[in-house]
Amino acid sequence: MTERTPLLHYRLSTSVNESELRSPPAGHTVEQRPASPRRKSTPHRQPQKLSTFFGVVIPTLLSMFSVVVFLRLGFVVGQCGLYQAIAMFLVAYFIISMTVLSVCAISTNGALDAGGAYYMISRALGPEFGGSIGIMFFLANVCGSALYVLGLVEAIVATFGVPEDGATVSSSYQVLPSGYWWSLLYGTGVALLCLLVCLVGAHIYAKATFLIFLVVMFVLGTIFISFFAVRPRTIPLPGPAVPGPVANGTGPGPPGFANFTGFKLDTLLGNLPAHYTVDYTTGTMMTFATVFAVMFNGCTGIMAGSNMSGRWGNPSYSIPRGTITAVIFTFIIYNLLSLLVACSCDRTLLQRDYSFLRDINVWNPFVTIGVYSSTLSAAMSNLIGASRILYALARDDLFGKVLSPAKRTSHSGNPWVSVLISWFLVQLVLFSGKLNTIASIVTIFFLLVYAAVDLACLALEWASAPNFRPTFRYFTWHTCVLGIVGCAIMMFLINAIYASASIAFMLLLLLLIHYLSPTSSWGYISQALIFHQVRKYLLMLDVRKDHVKFWRPQVLLMVSNPRSSVGLITFINDIKKSGLYVLGHVQLGDLNTLPSDPLQSQYDSWLSLVDHLNIKAFVNLTLADSVRHGVQHLLFISGLGGMRPNTLVLGFYDGCLPEDKLIGPLLSTSRSTDPASPSEDPEEQPSLFHFASLRGSSDRKDSGEIGDGKVLGPQEYVAVIADAMKMLKNVALARYFNHFDRAQALSPPAGKGAVYVDVWPVNLLRPDSSSYVDTCSLFLLQLACILNMVRAWRKARLRLFLCVEAGRSLRGSEEKLGQLLKELRIKANVYTVPWDEQVERRAAEEEEEENEDDYVNSFPSNATRLSDEYLSAVNKLILEQARPPPAVRFLYLPRPPADTRRYTTYLRQLDLLTQDLGPTLLIHGVTPVITTDL
Repeated sequence: MTERTPLLHYRLSTSVNESELRSPPAGHTVEQRPASPRRKSTPHRQPQKLSTFFGVVIPTLLSMFSVVVFLRLGFVVGQCGLYQAIAMFLVAYFIISMTVLSVCAISTNGALDAGGAYYMISRALGPEFGGSIGIMFFLANVCGSALYVLGLVEAIVATFGVPEDGATVSSSYQVLPSGYWWSLLYGTGVALLCLLVCLVGAHIYAKATFLIFLVVMFVLGTIFISFFAVRPRTIPLPGPAVPGPVANGTGPGPPGFANFTGFKLDTLLGNLPAHYTVDYTTGTMMTFATVFAVMFNGCTGIMAGSNMSGRWGNPSYSIPRGTITAVIFTFIIYNLLSLLVACSCDRTLLQRDYSFLRDINVWNPFVTIGVYSSTLSAAMSNLIGASRILYALARDDLFGKVLSPAKRTSHSGNPWVSVLISWFLVQLVLFSGKLNTIASIVTIFFLLVYAAVDLACLALEWASAPNFRPTFRYFTWHTCVLGIVGCAIMMFLINAIYASASIAFMLLLLLLIHYLSPTSSWGYISQALIFHQVRKYLLMLDVRKDHVKFWRPQVLLMVSNPRSSVGLITFINDIKKSGLYVLGHVQLGDLNTLPSDPLQSQYDSWLSLVDHLNIKAFVNLTLADSVRHGVQHLLFISGLGGMRPNTLVLGFYDGCLPEDKLIGPLLSTSRSTDPASPSEDPEEQPSLFHFASLRGSSDRKDSGEIGDGKVLGPQEYVAVIADAMKMLKNVALARYFNHFDRAQALSPPAGKGAVYVDVWPVNLLRPDSSSYVDTCSLFLLQLACILNMVRAWRKARLRLFLCVEAGRSLRGSEEKLGQLLKELRIKANVYTVPWDEQVERRAAEEEEEENEDDYVNSFPSNATRLSDEYLSAVNKLILEQARPPPAVRFLYLPRPPADTRRYTTYLRQLDLLTQDLGPTLLIHGVTPVITTDL
């Protein structure tokens, strides 16, 4: 059935890794790493390399010539007729031919290790698919071994058993009692013999492979000769007599007898159409699907040769030629035998006596010897194969401690625990009692494995990975798809319930491995496929087709040290609305003076941070001579195609002390703020984070601290803001997010009952421009609405504050804003806030500025000279309106002044404006983001 490689005792390994994969001493388990395990190399003698004939052709032929060719070929022709029998072989060999092409492609792309299809699929598709298919492959081998044991028992009972129904004993050799329990006893004895060989003498079996092959070929030769040399005869049938005319019209026969007619046209014509009837061994009515399930067991084992790549000098030469040769040879033999059987045996003989080849042979014991040798060889080969697959699964540590006992080996490297587990499961399957009963299950398992091999080859081909360059090139993705479709169709035609259950079981295993197994270093084909598809769709994402209707924030968040920025990182993750999210970091330095790139070693920590915080973000690090130049680099190069940041988020430049949020709460509360004291105990830090430790009060909270002791100055900080606006990027400054916790922010205060998000869509530094419909104001509304659309923030209520003067109509302004919100589909509560006192104070200040000429004002929205009193009054106004305090505030961010000498003043104005406001975003939008159109 499966990779019934007669030489499965060997260690499968490449010439490079052969010493690393040698088994440990007896009583020891293999020392595991999360990825593919390694063994310590020991001196050893190189095994003798096998030729293509001995290494591929013989194992594959012995895997395919077994029960079907000796015991079920007549059953197939008798039930289906010659036409459908040939059609079955064409369908079956079409499926396995597509799979053979995939096997040849994968196996010639690199040497294989123990496990055959499991190793092939796991290293191509990753541990999830490999582990789940490996279990299915293991079960297929177990059921296959049981199937061959039952086939051998059937042959033994047919030769030596006393008929159950009291029919006349036709031979003095028929002395064994028959029946279900007796057959189970005989099957147990055969399984024990296989177990003994696998535990003690597997190497003897491997050496006897060629002898078994010669016996099988000799018996096949006598069968072909017998069709021509044996004269027509009447053959007694096993089981109860069935009187009446023969089904195919070749003439009446005595009750309980059938005819071997020799070559006759009438016999051939009678055997051409199908004539399904009850299987006399199971009492089940046969159909095309059930017969195909039995017949397909003679077509499996095509990967027997590819399992042995470590035993050849040139696998890329041997696998394609050997496997294809074996497949063509078996196809010819099956069809020739089907034709000879249809021309010379009446249908009753074919349907009622599955051992008829023995009765028509020139010497009956020849076929008996062939049946015994082939089925016993197949049973032992499948048992050995199942144990090696289980050992490979255990060695790769995909199921943790569940399979850890299966890693134990003997002094010679024989995985005896795996052998015992496999034998025990074979014994359980023997309780099914009949070969035809489990044939459907075995066939479905193998079809599933073959479909997975085709899927692995298809994935490698579609991924277009440069390292996938097999020397066997006679395949395309079309052959892989045809193989997958063929396997799937036949699985459901054979038995839809079994097929659905096996697929569901495989998917359950896949999910189990995905969530419980350690990360593998084999490589994941999913990553290659994702890369291929992402590249294709990025090329299709045309920035010239961008439209405001489909705008979404694509954020570049600059982070100096993640230890103090956890709250801000998680908040921005909420506000991105399925857009691009990039964590940017600038490290000061000059690559000319450094021995290597210092950023490469930091990526793992940043990616671990992304996983730890459960955010959907990319990481982009750069090395620059200044923070300003570094941010420019990131704004220019971050993203690809139409996925580029359109919004820059910076932490606010203030004097708040940083606090480490990546350590436990006990360490956080007991942290010393003395710069001279050690800020962290390395042994208490999570091993996945290797960020620089935080320093003392001289460092800035978010964007100031660089990680190497240098501090960003206020002039350079405002210059970064101005640069971003020149590059048409929206800008947001985040203040007081160092202690932000979403769960705590969304928990309403006791008795308050609601959580609020406040929006002030007015330039508070320019009371004369209190319009709320400019680009920047609408951008504020859009971001607040996006935040409110996030599941965690849906219960928060938006509060919009409209600043008006006493001379204007409060009601009219409120209704106008409400109508705008309705058109924009934004649900918010509008509050009018009179600020006559602030406007009057600002007017008085402007009179004092009229005669001053040193201030350059190139932009209408530039910040002007504002007194501390005015800024404090506006700050007090904002605080007074916040009852209860909101979870976060959105404020209007004016443009920096055109005169760079005013940068420090501008930053001080923002500081006074947002003093003690709690989590606040100062936002400036430069592009339209809202539309009322469909």
